[in-house]
Amino acid sequence: MNYKKRKEKENILNKGKKDIGWGNQIRSYVLHPYKQIKDLRTGYETSNVNDILDGKIDKFLETSLII
Repeated sequence: MNYKKRKEKENILNKGKKDIGWGNQIRSYVLHPYKQIKDLRTGYETSNVNDILDGKIDKFLETSLII
């Protein structure tokens, strides 16, 4: 595949991507005055922030696969 065709294909694939920036976040982390983490795509939330911050995000991943 030549360079021009490859670039055209990449451009088509990249059109669906969102910009990275404020307002396009995946999760919301609130640590004070109360503790809560919410996945904004799936709606799953938990108050067990210590486990999530330690990397135990299996429930977030499972929920995103179900939806």
